[in-house]
Amino acid sequence: MTLAPMTPLAAMPSPSTAVWQLGPFPIRAYALCIIAGIAVACVVTEYRLRRRGVAPGAVLDIAVWAVPAGIVGARIYHVITSPEKYFGAGGEPIKALYIWEGGLGIWGAVAGGAVGAWLAARQLGIPLTVVADALAPGMPLAQAIGRLGNWFNNELYGGRTTLPWGLEVHVMDPDNPGHALRDDAGNPVLQPGLYHPTFLYELLWNVGVAALVLILDRRLRLGRGRAFALYVMGYTVGRFWIELMRTDEANHILGVRLNVWTAALVFLGALIYFVRVRGPREYLVPVGEPAAPVAPAGDVSQVDLSAGEAGARPVAPEGYRVVTEDQFRAYRETGALPPTEPAATDDADRAVTDDDADRPDRAATDGPDDASADRAGAGDDPAGADHTDGADRADAGRADAGGRPTDRDS
Repeated sequence: MTLAPMTPLAAMPSPSTAVWQLGPFPIRAYALCIIAGIAVACVVTEYRLRRRGVAPGAVLDIAVWAVPAGIVGARIYHVITSPEKYFGAGGEPIKALYIWEGGLGIWGAVAGGAVGAWLAARQLGIPLTVVADALAPGMPLAQAIGRLGNWFNNELYGGRTTLPWGLEVHVMDPDNPGHALRDDAGNPVLQPGLYHPTFLYELLWNVGVAALVLILDRRLRLGRGRAFALYVMGYTVGRFWIELMRTDEANHILGVRLNVWTAALVFLGALIYFVRVRGPREYLVPVGEPAAPVAPAGDVSQVDLSAGEAGARPVAPEGYRVVTEDQFRAYRETGALPPTEPAATDDADRAVTDDDADRPDRAATDGPDDASADRAGAGDDPAGADHTDGADRADAGRADAGGRPTDRDS
């Protein structure tokens, strides 16, 4: 009789190298995963922005601001929540700038990225809520891809396990960052036992959050930033229980990891926003159509035919205006911009015009016939006064310069 082996028959391996040298330049797996995640998020966001009426290429203008701001925010959050590594006893403050050594907080990345996206959206004339809702499914996909960097770095794993998908973890060489420590025979050294691959749990959870956002957004037609709030709620729920499984060093509050408290608070904030904010999905139409290219005058032989063959390049509009879904569909089908709501100043101007009719100087310029008609309209001759002129003036006051009645509800 033989006893079953105490070690699992299957296990998930970890890479023993996370950095490769390309001449004098190090190529880091963590950075490649982050870049790949950003690229996927940009593709998804660009597609969703176009479906809401934004001109092609807007996501690149947004990313130029949002990505650097997100990286700075992620690093600031990490340094603030782990200050002893840089400012404590034996810490090196200059290493707070060594972002390539790892240490990015997703909470700071979202906050910093939001500031950058807001600045870019203001320049483009796009409401921030439209950008956030377009980004909502792309953000968890980017995070899922980024978690592969933790796998390469042999970090952010959980406690010991005997499950078939238990993770092998290498002992990393402190003198050779990005490489596993090796024994005398040249073999990479492994930590004893197997561990929960919490990076994989979060990766799969984030993919599920992206699918959830896409499905509910399609069914509920979410708008006003609610799709992004749904992503935040879904992510923080998963981060809450996954964070409890991690065994890497972290600061604690009341015996609980700091990021667990952060996940709970951020979830509550997103839930309040999702419940309180209401409104339909926002669609955009341009403010001011781009000017069409004008053919040059003169001899036909002087016309640059190559420009016409290449096609007109899309020109970003001056800004955007929020419309309903029906108005947006009509604009896509006909190319005609929907009417704008009358400005509040129009009513004030009309009120001033009506008040001016009672002023003496205005009455003097109206002439005798207008003055008598005004008196008749006021009730001086109720029995035989002819009110035709007063009715005409009332109709004229409600008509625009082209003779068409003004529609206040357009």
